[in-house]
Amino acid sequence: MANIKSAKKRILVAQKRADRNKAARSKVKTYIKKVDEAIASGDKAAAQAALVQATSVIDKATSKGIYHRNTSSRKISRLALAINKMA
Repeated sequence: MANIKSAKKRILVAQKRADRNKAARSKVKTYIKKVDEAIASGDKAAAQAALVQATSVIDKATSKGIYHRNTSSRKISRLALAINKMA
C-alpha cells in the first residue's frame, strides 16, 4: 500500500478511470450482441438499426480513447459485413 499522498491519489484516479473504461467496453459489447441477435433472428431492418446504434457507441468509446481507431473500425466493419451477407 502506498504511503505517499500523491501515490494514494494516483491509485484512486487509476481505479476510477479503469472503472469508467470497463463500463464503456461493456456497453460496446452489449450493443454488438444486439446486432448479432438481430442477425441471428434474420431481421435485416432490425440489424441495420442496431448497427447504427452500435456504431455510435463504438465511435464514442473511440473518441474517449478507450479503443484504438483501427480496433473500432474493425468492429464496425465486421458487423456491417455480417449484415450485408444476410439474404
